[in-house]
Amino acid sequence: MGEDELRTLDALRQLRTELFEPVVSSYNGTVVKRMGDGWIVEFSSVSDAVNCALRVHEGLVDHEIIRLRTGIHIGDVVFEEEDVFGDGVNIAARLEELAQPGEVLISDAAYQSIDGKAAARFGDGNRHQLKNIARPVQVWRWPADAAATAASITVDEKVMPALPDKPSIAVLPFQNMSGDAEQEFFADGMAEDIITALSRHRSLFVIARNSTFAYKGQSPDLRQVAAELGVRYVLEGSVRKGGDRVRITAQLIDGATGNHIWAERYDRMLDDIFSVQDEMTQEITARIGPEIDQAERDRARLMPPENLDVWESYQRGLWHLYRFNAEDNAEAQRLFLRAIGASGTFAPAHSGLTHARYYAFMHGHAEDRQATLDEAYASGRAAVSADDRDADTHFALGRILYLRHESAASVKEFETAVAQNPNFAHAHLGLAGGFLFDGQGDRCIEACDQAVRLSPHDPLMWTILTTKALGLVVLERHPEAVVASREAVRQPTAPWTAYGALAIASGLAGNTIEGAGALADVRRVKHDFSIDDVRQVFPFREPVHINRMIEGLRLSGLED
Repeated sequence: MGEDELRTLDALRQLRTELFEPVVSSYNGTVVKRMGDGWIVEFSSVSDAVNCALRVHEGLVDHEIIRLRTGIHIGDVVFEEEDVFGDGVNIAARLEELAQPGEVLISDAAYQSIDGKAAARFGDGNRHQLKNIARPVQVWRWPADAAATAASITVDEKVMPALPDKPSIAVLPFQNMSGDAEQEFFADGMAEDIITALSRHRSLFVIARNSTFAYKGQSPDLRQVAAELGVRYVLEGSVRKGGDRVRITAQLIDGATGNHIWAERYDRMLDDIFSVQDEMTQEITARIGPEIDQAERDRARLMPPENLDVWESYQRGLWHLYRFNAEDNAEAQRLFLRAIGASGTFAPAHSGLTHARYYAFMHGHAEDRQATLDEAYASGRAAVSADDRDADTHFALGRILYLRHESAASVKEFETAVAQNPNFAHAHLGLAGGFLFDGQGDRCIEACDQAVRLSPHDPLMWTILTTKALGLVVLERHPEAVVASREAVRQPTAPWTAYGALAIASGLAGNTIEGAGALADVRRVKHDFSIDDVRQVFPFREPVHINRMIEGLRLSGLED
């Protein structure tokens, strides 16, 4: 990616459409989950899984760019809400991480279930202790001499961000050790609470939740994580919830050496969970260095501990919110309203509801856009009223204000959010949007770049890149806008607005063929697309800027 991003992305797209998806289909596989450049695939037959993997890898033997790593295991799994859990998945994932590029690793359970001819293609058979797997697993490799021939990729070969000039930390998603998939929300929420608390310290540089959660379900080398995210420290931990008690473990790692700096275990009753979060945050921040001002520590509880249902409803709502489709958006709104009904002073639930209504407006999920915008404005104001020290409340309200064509007030809200939490990537994203619609292209791009630095794996990356692309259009830097919008549409959750930005930029840059293709994608995602949609979701203060956007779409083939 560092050497030739466009070529690599084209190669990945070609791999997916011309090799991976057809081969998986031919062996009756089901793609359960896509994770950027990776997949979880389920088969009813071990032989089908192994033969599929070998065929895909053989198809890549002479490929100049792409190499895959594959892990295969047979075991019980549980399907829930378009995801899959269980030891079958966990061991397969650990094997994939153990594999070298170009290797297929299978567990002994899978090895014993395939025929002799297929088994003869695998070698090694050594036992390995896999992370968080109690017993050692006997592992078989293809090709049999892979250890001598596999390529090696090191951290040093990648372009890594420089360390900030102040202490920096990434908090990885906490592992759910309860054996109950239902507790994933609890473990995720614990890590998110710690990220939020740490982010309030101005003397810390904190990577956003959405980027660190890209490592969820993996067992990466923490030194590599630190290098990839450009931080000095990494925090990892686990949560085991049973009955009315919870055990939380956490350990702070020096990203340069991999050495443990601090570790602790907490056993608490569930009604004391927020005290635990405060205690952990104090311990962690105190260990990072004297630069941190302990007086800034905010001990206020976000909600009473007896209302744990409020917190869990909020966490579930976030999960649905980030799936970016109409059905999940409706469910997210229902869960946020449930949390508000139980505790009307819980500001994050009001913010979550405002964000959900914002996306319903932007993506065309709302039957009555104006009514949805009015409701979003009301919930945004309620969020700020509930806690005006929470940066996310100002971010949520700020986005609604620019949709109401109140750009000056919008920028003020975003600036407040950034001042309250300089590490909050979405506050910088919001500020970029405020600058964009106010016609300040240069400041828009600067804010977008800062958002990417704080959250380089954000699920809202398509929003950041789309905003940057439109900022470049405002500055009439159309070829650069094409590059940014191409990156935006490559994001897995990109909506019609990202494709619209590509159509605008391509049309203005004279790439009418690419523009027409992007416009076709807009209509594929949003069948009733019209110029009115553009006027509603791109609320520029100056007519010259919205007119330029519409001109780009017309040059790409849009008719009135």
